[in-house]
Amino acid sequence: MNELITQINDALWGYVLIAVLVACGLWFTWKTKGVQFRMLGEMLRLLTDSATSGTAKSSGKHISSFQAFAVSVATRVGTGNLAGVATAIAIGGPGAVFWMWVIALLGSATAFVESTLGQLFKQRQKDSFIGGPAYYIFKGLHCKWMAYLFAVLITVTFGLSYNSIQSNTICGAMNEAFGWNPLVVGIALSVMALIIVFGGIHRIANVSAILVPLMAIGYFLLALVIVVMNIELVPHVMKVIVTSAFGLEQGLGGALGATIMTGVKRGLFSNEAGEGSAPNVAATATVSHPVKQGLVQALGVFTDTLLVCSCTAFIILISGLYTVPELNGIALTQSALGAEIGSFGPPFIAVAIFLFAFSSIIGNYYYGEANIRFMTSSSTVLTVYRVCSGGVVVMFGALASLEMVWNVGDLCMALLTACNLVAIVTLGKYVFRLLDDYRSQKRKGIKDPVFHRSQLPEIEKELSCWE
Repeated sequence: MNELITQINDALWGYVLIAVLVACGLWFTWKTKGVQFRMLGEMLRLLTDSATSGTAKSSGKHISSFQAFAVSVATRVGTGNLAGVATAIAIGGPGAVFWMWVIALLGSATAFVESTLGQLFKQRQKDSFIGGPAYYIFKGLHCKWMAYLFAVLITVTFGLSYNSIQSNTICGAMNEAFGWNPLVVGIALSVMALIIVFGGIHRIANVSAILVPLMAIGYFLLALVIVVMNIELVPHVMKVIVTSAFGLEQGLGGALGATIMTGVKRGLFSNEAGEGSAPNVAATATVSHPVKQGLVQALGVFTDTLLVCSCTAFIILISGLYTVPELNGIALTQSALGAEIGSFGPPFIAVAIFLFAFSSIIGNYYYGEANIRFMTSSSTVLTVYRVCSGGVVVMFGALASLEMVWNVGDLCMALLTACNLVAIVTLGKYVFRLLDDYRSQKRKGIKDPVFHRSQLPEIEKELSCWE
């Protein structure tokens, strides 16, 4: 079974999705006039304004733009940043890091488009907003079967498959650092996850808003110290990344293809640009204009890949341990850090991966919940899903093999991304108009642009939240 899944993944990623992802990234970059570069300052302003405002402290029942950013980064910043980067380097060589950077730079425009659509087509529920690709496919494309297909795919991908990967990595890190039994760690993770996921999006948002900045800043500072301590090796590391990226070290052909494919897969798993995940949490934010959350979520891609993933890559490449065949996944990252800072390394990574991956587990769960609610209002179905996502698959991941959980995750990711890309390419025209409107209001000196559904008369009746 594992070999069959591997063959399907190679066919999908080798011949289809890489070209489509790059093409979409280039298209959205051109149509938005490089929004991910030109409006970087505005992204930072929006994020800091939200983080220091009253809404960021969860006043009332509102989810702030910063909290929505934190939840989405919580799912992005996880095993992909520590174990995923290590796997990419072990399989595809140092050049895989370069292609992770490329897919992040292009993917941030894709992330902007999909998250803006998530905000545009969101709908109100009892104590917050809800939305995502299933909602904009249903309300924007009026394609019910495709909306339900996406809802099923993302529920399986994030709520089930990806959570098994997070659990698998946590248990591997704890076993490597402390010798803890994966079964015991899996039980503890399941209990903790179930407590939080039964609390709903507000509890998830509050937990993420605390964990995400803490873990990202701490890990970045440690990586920065290691890079500074080995500053003389940085030019060599950059040279190895670039030459390997274009097959100049290993020779053109199959090795180059494996490098590109691995870099794109692990980059997408980490930053999720185009997968259709971030729009689910982007829709929960209370903002005055859909573009605001699109910009904030585009910043999340930079934070994930260009910052956190690069930290891991430099630690591994500086150590030189990526050439050891026996090391892969989280074990490679732990060994690399241990080589640089001594016996403190593996335990630090174990704690970091716990924070990274556990926050991803609860964030991934919410993506499934949002889509369960789209398909049915049954509280029984939601309860069963909560038990499966927070309990059953967490335990499965704790006991399954590294190869199995990653292969299943790659297959789910491919199907999910293909479905979402069709939708955002078709609906992107609305985002381009929204961006023009936002820029126009800013040029007029309006500090806080506002959107009203009458500005898009052809879909006005579908935009009930923008009165």
